[in-house]
Amino acid sequence: MKLERAISQLPIIQSVGNLSAEFNNIHFDSRKVSQNDMFVAVVGSVSNGHDYIEKAIGSGANIIVCEALPKTINQNITYIQVKNSAIALGKIASNFYGNPSEKLKLIGITGTNGKTTTTTLLYELGESLGYPCALISTIDIKIHKETIPSERTTPDVVKINEILASAVEQGCEYAFMEVSSHGIDQHRIEGLHFSGAAFTNITHDHLDYHKTFHNYLSVKKKFFDDLTNDAFAITNTDDKNGVVMLQNTKAKKLNYALKSMADYQGKILENQFQGMLLRFNDNDFWTSLVGKFNAYNLLLVYGIGLELGWNEEEVLVGLSKLKNVNGRFQTFNTEGGITIIVDYAHTPDALINVIETIQKIRTRNEKLISIAGCGGNRDKTKRPEMGDAVSDLSDLAILTSDNPRNEDPEEILKEMEAGVQPQNINKYIKITDRKEAIKTAFKMANTGDIILIAGKGHENYQEIKGVKHHFDDMETAVELAKNLNK
Repeated sequence: MKLERAISQLPIIQSVGNLSAEFNNIHFDSRKVSQNDMFVAVVGSVSNGHDYIEKAIGSGANIIVCEALPKTINQNITYIQVKNSAIALGKIASNFYGNPSEKLKLIGITGTNGKTTTTTLLYELGESLGYPCALISTIDIKIHKETIPSERTTPDVVKINEILASAVEQGCEYAFMEVSSHGIDQHRIEGLHFSGAAFTNITHDHLDYHKTFHNYLSVKKKFFDDLTNDAFAITNTDDKNGVVMLQNTKAKKLNYALKSMADYQGKILENQFQGMLLRFNDNDFWTSLVGKFNAYNLLLVYGIGLELGWNEEEVLVGLSKLKNVNGRFQTFNTEGGITIIVDYAHTPDALINVIETIQKIRTRNEKLISIAGCGGNRDKTKRPEMGDAVSDLSDLAILTSDNPRNEDPEEILKEMEAGVQPQNINKYIKITDRKEAIKTAFKMANTGDIILIAGKGHENYQEIKGVKHHFDDMETAVELAKNLNK
């Protein structure tokens, strides 16, 4: 592509060299640069791309986009100086791939909990109704029927445009995308045109990165502030911060709720381990999904579907056929009559929601044994809250390792343990080895009891000392259940 086309409508401070120069690919990682590529020097939280400009040129880069021109200018290179390279990268990537987000309807979902489930259910619903869709989520990236492994919640903006361009090429009409706070803050959604945006909720998470809850809230809000007037914004008004998201948006304002009046009103009529009977805007239907959090997720899917112009009756029938997302309140019963639940809940609020869902369904004639941990090298302030929640709400809590990463798992457990209230001291035990923790829960459970394995959900690895080892909660539970019955 010619440089002048790639930087179309991009505010630049100055340029040095040939604006008609052509380039092959865009990179912000100097290690990936090859002959006649553009290198965008992004200032990151760990490294500064400006330190690698010479390396990129040595690898063949012929165009450099940067915030500060190098002291020594190479006469064979074209330099584009911009105010913010990360923002420029988004606009350049969109131009490079033909602005694909403008050729389909891109819907972004943000919030602490529910992003993966909601985007996945939207994708599944759209596909079931005959609309070719794309999905960009923590678990999967899908382009119609094709699945691509996902590395992070919100990929980099070059990758997003590449995915969307492929989706457009394959005839996709809609794309549903998780939008993380990190992705917003690091400008990974710059240059994208969203037809709709949704807010699920906001709770204590990622404060290791954002430092304060106010910063975390402000970053989420920026997503809605940047929407155009041809988009819609839908928010959960049962969350006290839901209305904050809509304060400055130019988009059409909508809301959904289970507790308060809203454009999309929901109510749980029945809640069982086998599913729920729900009422959405005076329409009753049955779903195999369980729990209040899933009622919110389905209600948001319903609202977005109708805003996209999908037929209401078809949407309701489609909702009733949707299955649980991998690692989100997945259940199975052992031959011995023990109910196993695997869930991704890894924040205090998510853990409380899952346990309260179980409490509302159980008969109280059985024990609830909950297994939970906290990830290493992540927000430490939520660890005591997790310890408090799991020990207070369960009959027995087992504190164990999640992904300790580069931290000492014993220290993580001590920090969780610090949150256990005096009256719950006899309701928990610590078992560092996660498999042993699950095995112990099986040994302690009797017929009719419930075991919740929380924190990792869909993840099929455990990261210890920087190394990922294969570990799948559901797989481990199924294996232990089989051995239990031998």
